[in-house]
Amino acid sequence: MEELFVETKVESLEGNKVKVTVTVDAADIDGRIKKTYKDFARKYNFPGFRKGKAPRPVIDNALGAEAVVGTVTEELLNGTWTAAIDEAKLAPVGGPVMETNEIVKAGEPYEYSFTIELRPEVELTSYEPVAIEMPFAEATDAEIDEQVEAMAEHYTDYEDASAATKMKPENYADLTMKATDADGNEIAALTSESRLYGPGTGMFSEAFDEEILGMKKGQTKEFTLEIPEDETAVLLAGQAGKPVTFEVTCNVVKKKVTPEVTDEWAKEKMGFESVEDMRERIKESLDMQKSSLMPRIKENNIMVGLRDRVEGDVPESLVEQAETSLLQDFFGQLQQAGMTFDAYLASQNITPDQFKADLKAQSADQVKEELALEAWARHNNMEITDADVAAEFAKTGVEDPAALEQEWRDAGRLHLIRTGLLRQKAIEDLMENASVTEVDFAAKAAEEKKAAKKDEKAEEAAE
Repeated sequence: MEELFVETKVESLEGNKVKVTVTVDAADIDGRIKKTYKDFARKYNFPGFRKGKAPRPVIDNALGAEAVVGTVTEELLNGTWTAAIDEAKLAPVGGPVMETNEIVKAGEPYEYSFTIELRPEVELTSYEPVAIEMPFAEATDAEIDEQVEAMAEHYTDYEDASAATKMKPENYADLTMKATDADGNEIAALTSESRLYGPGTGMFSEAFDEEILGMKKGQTKEFTLEIPEDETAVLLAGQAGKPVTFEVTCNVVKKKVTPEVTDEWAKEKMGFESVEDMRERIKESLDMQKSSLMPRIKENNIMVGLRDRVEGDVPESLVEQAETSLLQDFFGQLQQAGMTFDAYLASQNITPDQFKADLKAQSADQVKEELALEAWARHNNMEITDADVAAEFAKTGVEDPAALEQEWRDAGRLHLIRTGLLRQKAIEDLMENASVTEVDFAAKAAEEKKAAKKDEKAEEAAE
């Protein structure tokens, strides 16, 4: 890049702002004035002179004495502040606020100043390597068991439980239901002589589930629910904002029964030679998945640990910027998928308010992670060189990477590339030096499930 400045000074101010003072060489000013006179001579018609041949006094008399130097001043301020922040390796979060500046003068250097807000610098509570827990690199027996169990779940059957069995979250029940509105009119969509229903399926609301839990075979219960305006349960959404009275009879409580995993079942239902063959194939599949997912899992775990080390709150302005960016990306993806926003909310079983809260939390986490990475890089004296930046543009595959880089510099956006590369360097360092403990999460979950079933049986025995 051509050197434009004799000197660039950066002075720290309050509120995470800096004052940048730039001095432009007198020779550069004279060159700009000369070029602008020539441009004006070619651009305008001056009586008595051929196109491009009008002398300076004629141009000054016709357009005004300050027309040329005023144009040079404006172009210089608009066109050089971006190079100034790049030269000073600054990472702004907005545009510059120019101070009142004089007009350039021929034969003299020109000095101007502006203030600009920078990305905040946070500190971390610790700069020690992040300690994380990771799954084993190869599939464990417990993980294979988990997959086999999930496959068997697809062939689940429902058997009648004893008459004394109470309805629980893991059970299903055959229900006779009658639903009426505030005027006593029957609601056909909710009324049924026999409906197989399980709590937590999303067909009815949690409030409905709470009412039927504990019911036994032959028991009838009547209750009224005030359906919220933002109801997302599939069968109740049509009654949003209205009261619905239910009369529910439990015909029978049913327990889920999964098939026994035998060689015969593995062959007939799943197409494997045996259970051993099925488990080996599952292991191969899991190992392949892990080999591609493990780096991402490791990075995510590290970022969660690093994010928790950020001291203080992150600026709301940065969170709002991240929120806007995430929202634009989200609706772009929805448009590509041909899905409406309402359809997305229904598929996720969430309300608009829940979506907004999730987006806000995700934006805050993203900003925290970015600032934490920048803090890590700063603490470890990491730097991004001009060669690093040039190499990044070369990766784009465009015909002229240098020209593209100059476009970014002229637009004042080159700092985004530098900051992004700096974060990537920090991530690579964190990944390389993380303290990793391998954990069999599937085995841990299986033990917890086993303990829960043991408690459940003890409760049933007590009843």
